[in-house]
Amino acid sequence: MVLVMIIAFAVSLAIRSWIEGGVIAGVIVLNVVVGFIQQYSAEQTMDSLRSLASPSADVVRNSHEKIVSSSELVPGDIVVLKTGDVVPADLRLFETMNFEVDESLLTGESIPVAKNANERYDHEVSVGDRLNMAYSSSTVTKGRAQGIVVATGMKTEIGAIAASLQGSGGTKVRKVRRNEEGKKLFHYYVSAYALTVTDTIGRFLGVNVGTPLQRRLSQLAVALFAIAIVFAIVVAAANRFVNNRVVIIYAVSTGLCMIPASLIVVLTITFAVSTKRMAERHVIVRKLDSIEALGAVSDICSDKTGTLTQGRMVARVAWVPALGTWTLRDSIDPFDPTSGRMDFRKDTPASTTSGENDGGGGQPDPSYPEMAALLECASLCNIASVFQEHREADGEKHSAEKVWAARGDPTEIALQVLAHRFKRGKPTLLKQGYEQLAEYPFSSDLKRMAVIFRRPGADAEKAPCVALMKGAVERVLDACMYIQLSDGVRPIKAADQDEIMQNVDQMAGSGLRVLALAGREWAGDAEAVDRAEVERDMTFYGLVGIYDPPRPESRLAVEDCRRAGIVVHMLTGDHPSTATAIAKEIGIIEDKDVLLMPKYTVVTASEFDKMSDEQIDAIAELPRVIGRCSPQTKVRMIEALHRRRKFAAMTGDGVNDSPSLSRADVGIGMGSGSDVAKNASDIVLTDDNFASIIAAIQEGRRSFDNIKSFALHLLAGNVGQAIVLLIGLAFKDQERLSVFPLSPVEVLWVVVITSGPPAMGLGMQGAAPDVMRRPPHDARRGILTTELLIDMAVYGIILGAISLSSFVLVIWGFGGGDLGAGGCNDSRDGCEVVFRARAACFACVSWLCLLLAWEMVDLRRSLFWMHPKTRTPLTQWMKDLWANQVLFWSVVLGFVATFPVIYIPVINDRVFLHAPISWEWGIVFIGSLVFVLCVEAWKYGKRVYFRRSAAVHTEVA
Repeated sequence: MVLVMIIAFAVSLAIRSWIEGGVIAGVIVLNVVVGFIQQYSAEQTMDSLRSLASPSADVVRNSHEKIVSSSELVPGDIVVLKTGDVVPADLRLFETMNFEVDESLLTGESIPVAKNANERYDHEVSVGDRLNMAYSSSTVTKGRAQGIVVATGMKTEIGAIAASLQGSGGTKVRKVRRNEEGKKLFHYYVSAYALTVTDTIGRFLGVNVGTPLQRRLSQLAVALFAIAIVFAIVVAAANRFVNNRVVIIYAVSTGLCMIPASLIVVLTITFAVSTKRMAERHVIVRKLDSIEALGAVSDICSDKTGTLTQGRMVARVAWVPALGTWTLRDSIDPFDPTSGRMDFRKDTPASTTSGENDGGGGQPDPSYPEMAALLECASLCNIASVFQEHREADGEKHSAEKVWAARGDPTEIALQVLAHRFKRGKPTLLKQGYEQLAEYPFSSDLKRMAVIFRRPGADAEKAPCVALMKGAVERVLDACMYIQLSDGVRPIKAADQDEIMQNVDQMAGSGLRVLALAGREWAGDAEAVDRAEVERDMTFYGLVGIYDPPRPESRLAVEDCRRAGIVVHMLTGDHPSTATAIAKEIGIIEDKDVLLMPKYTVVTASEFDKMSDEQIDAIAELPRVIGRCSPQTKVRMIEALHRRRKFAAMTGDGVNDSPSLSRADVGIGMGSGSDVAKNASDIVLTDDNFASIIAAIQEGRRSFDNIKSFALHLLAGNVGQAIVLLIGLAFKDQERLSVFPLSPVEVLWVVVITSGPPAMGLGMQGAAPDVMRRPPHDARRGILTTELLIDMAVYGIILGAISLSSFVLVIWGFGGGDLGAGGCNDSRDGCEVVFRARAACFACVSWLCLLLAWEMVDLRRSLFWMHPKTRTPLTQWMKDLWANQVLFWSVVLGFVATFPVIYIPVINDRVFLHAPISWEWGIVFIGSLVFVLCVEAWKYGKRVYFRRSAAVHTEVA
């Protein structure tokens, strides 16, 4: 845009049009300064948000574990690493458990390296051989570890490599292709360098850089530039290509009127404002593309745990086949093992008895072998910790109280709290002499975890060992050969498995996530033993049902999705019955859904994966709930949505979620998830809350609406000016030269001053009342919809016709048609009528552009009745205008600024080439009123049309 003005400035100097050249130079400087300030502010905002989305680190400081940005790490910090994390700094490891790291970025070795904190070296070894170190930017592929920060930033090993590469930027020259024989032919060189030149020109014009929307608007600007050149030629042709300074500068100005000078700058500011607003609503934008994509989301594929639910789990039911069932009652704090009471009954969870306490023998002692085995597994096959800490009471430093806190995975915290309720917590067992020998961490593929511990004994080497396992019921049962019953341990039978699954279904149907616990005596070597060898011949101990209550705001958010035409799918690793219970509770599944599609509303991942693409496409609607979901299932779900031309958002937090996150139109990472998942995402939720996704979609729709509004405002204003200037070519003076309705400086004033600030105000407009009560827009069409193009033409014609009418009325209606004898385009002598008519036309164009900005607040609703249900329609529109103060003051100051440029001497007749007016203001006021009435009538007609179209569509449906 500035390039066009620079060309106009050069032309002005070439033809010695000093006034116009000086004004254009001032406009260029103003545009560059304002653009620089706006871009700098936007970049500052984006930098601050990028810092929030930077790789994070799980740090232990002052005995408290918290998440901080990797840039905040300092040497001496203790960092906790787990599978999926990106190592945030160079670390000296002091604790490892089956820990492996992918160091390919640093060493080029594609195989993950197993680390060992106990390794010691008495001589210098290479980076790749330092098994007691973890280096920045490497990825944890397995296990967990803790380490002390020894280097950060450019002092790390990867930083040293980066320092050696500084100043050697990558080339932007296209590579020359080779033929099948490996030769570079001449036409391959021509093609490569031609594409390189094309890329360079494209980058210069902005048509192949930035977000898709920015590229489309840059392409639009290039097209308008071509139209501007055509208009300039038309102006010159209408005046017989005379070598006249005034005609040339007017031809350049006519071209300038088609250039929306502030379009890209306003778009950048709109994106910056949106990212800042999203950050305030716990959404961090990593890629600007996602802002425009969010408004088009038609389906959301969400995880359950921690996103739709609170993520603070409580072990509500524990079933030991040999004894009976414990049920937690009246618990308030999920971390407090003393909160609530454990009721016991001798039957199973699937039993139809009342569930009251058994009166025969009371609760069995937790030291019973059967109960002790389950608690031992819940406590030791677990890396979470539950503890008491001192916290200030009511902000008083000297008034502290002990409160229960926890650290770790919510599921493991629930099991650890259960063990603490029976005085069998991990700290207690470790004090008794339990020693951990091996750990096989939870795997999303195996869906289970196992450990080996040495039990207390007088002789440590001869003390008995035990292998313990917990995980998904089906996966644990696959590894179980025995079951522990009241009459002892015996081989597990099909009837036992049927009973177990009946209890699982009953517990899952109550919304519980069910885990199975098992173990066996271990007599083998605990070092370098294969996992498959450990996880077999297990003895089934029992089931634990964990409850994760839905977030209070989840149901409201799902209802908002329904009203917005967005379908919510729950893709979870939980049992389908558990997922179904939660889905019904928050409204993802309704009774009518089950009636319409009883077979496909809820499916398991195995059922979904067995279906071919053709079978999936034949289903009327894709499943609302998929249980036991795997990463591959998520990818297939995204592909199925794409085949239906749906715009999908996918949530994820694990390493294995990264393929589906990158494949989705909008990948949504969880703030508590792995860095790999965050890096594959477009946005990150800092609070892991489903309601934040809805807030992000609302912000995306608001941004899209605002972009359409200010783009329509700028383009319609350009069309209106073009109509005035081109039709005005027909007004010839006695020398057969055109008398121009607008002077070049007036054109620049309207393009830069009158249109720019209101467009910026439109970019900051709040969300429309119905923004979440209409279906998503078509992302493939973008903002240049048929409706927008028709509106642009209609508003531009109305604006141009009224403005041109003001010029005609002053000249022929009241001035006798005197266009002068030549020179009225640059001198006031003998051209009073023309100068007054030009001032009236300028005032008309300026005011109508400003009024159009207010009308663009809503593209369909009346400016005076944007809230149909309001009880005060006469005053509500004033409140609506005042709500956006950037737009309000841009329009008001634009109105006020018209008067000085019309009445200040020298500026009016020497710079703007118009004269002060008096009674002509009546024409301007009447023209403004007619413009508002015409725009309101057009909006009313559109509302009627779209209402009827919606009614017909509903009737047909």
